Amino acid sequence: MTLDHRTTYVNTLRSSIAVLVYPFQYMVNFPANVSDWASDSFSSRKTLQEENATLRTQNLILTTQLQKLNFIESENIHLRSLLESSKRVGERILIAELLFVDMDPYKQQVTINKGSASGDDIYPGQPFVDARGVMGKLIHVNPFSSTAILITDPSNTLPVQVNRNGLRAIAQGTGHQTRLEIPYLPNNADIKVGDLLVTSGLGCVFPVGYPVATITEINIDPSLPFAEVLAAPVAELDRSSEVLLVWPGGKAKPNPANPCQVDSELKLENDSPVEENTAAGNKAS
Repeated sequence: MTLDHRTTYVNTLRSSIAVLVYPFQYMVNFPANVSDWASDSFSSRKTLQEENATLRTQNLILTTQLQKLNFIESENIHLRSLLESSKRVGERILIAELLFVDMDPYKQQVTINKGSASGDDIYPGQPFVDARGVMGKLIHVNPFSSTAILITDPSNTLPVQVNRNGLRAIAQGTGHQTRLEIPYLPNNADIKVGDLLVTSGLGCVFPVGYPVATITEINIDPSLPFAEVLAAPVAELDRSSEVLLVWPGGKAKPNPANPCQVDSELKLENDSPVEENTAAGNKAS
């Protein structure tokens, strides 16, 4: 102890002995160190796997919710467009949903979720539109659903006029959802590619001035009396899931014998008191 206190020789000896003993100490502690490292490693791996699984589940849930929100946003935009469309129509309207779409290439028909049992005076021949333009008209009305043909159905014809100059024409379905034919137009008719066709109101089926199609192609053959004119519907016939049923005459359905004449109930509503008084006075005299 005296040498250790008064000299440094013992410190040097102690350091040398520590260097020699260190490998034995390391080997003695090695199993414990390996055990602690393995335990930490496996614990961290398990924790990471659990966190990874949790994050994947949360990501899947959030992705699904995002898709739903995107759908709701698109539906909201579409419904807003329908409301704006109803303002343009200026008639009595009713929103309906598509239930079924006929996939027959020779038939352009759809089924909607409104029928005679709804109490809304739905009738065969009633037009329906979407946010962009005319879609078609009803052909069969059942209690809880109705069948309608689109304007592209080969059996459908629609009186139209060129919005630019008022030229009257007929739009006929071709069986293809992106193409209408405008027959019986002379080669010298004042019509151009890009012209907008709107409903003319003739026949009293569709409201006047509603967009129908845009002219896409005009082929003129001097050897033929009429030009070949094609147009593309402006309505989203293959995308719309909600439609607007329209009553062009007002609140009541048209008289089947005369579509341009509304029911007597609506006519009485529109009669003025002056006319009623005059009729009563004539009867009394």
